[in-house]
Amino acid sequence: MATTVLTEALPAESRGRKTSQRSAVLGILGESTRFRTAQDIYAGLRSQGARVGLTTVYRHLQRLADEGVIHSVQMPDRQTAYRLCSADRHHHLVCTVCGAAVEFPGDELESWVEGEAERWGYSRVTHNVEIFGTCPACSGTAKGSGRES
Repeated sequence: MATTVLTEALPAESRGRKTSQRSAVLGILGESTRFRTAQDIYAGLRSQGARVGLTTVYRHLQRLADEGVIHSVQMPDRQTAYRLCSADRHHHLVCTVCGAAVEFPGDELESWVEGEAERWGYSRVTHNVEIFGTCPACSGTAKGSGRES
């Protein structure tokens, strides 16, 4: 399963305490590359027969995000959504309808941010870029052969 590969590739200090509930949350996230809300993850776990509470799902998602195991974004509807991501620095195109996401490197964006920070005399600059729109499947277009599931 993709989750096992992704989490085992993490440094030991990033793996956190292994519990069956934590593994179940990672399992649900590993089923898809789309962003999913805590409620969606909770519903998926319950449909698989997992005995877990919504508060526990939130707690595991927060810990996983704090550890850098998963990535979170605030969707335009103000809900936080989560997904497993590659370890490389990247940005996302996120579908506001289904949560599908595409990672892109954004090297030019990184250079621009560094240049602007230098231009204005800023140091220790960080940024996070998420681009929201409607994916080809949800908009009914044929474009987007790189669409993630």
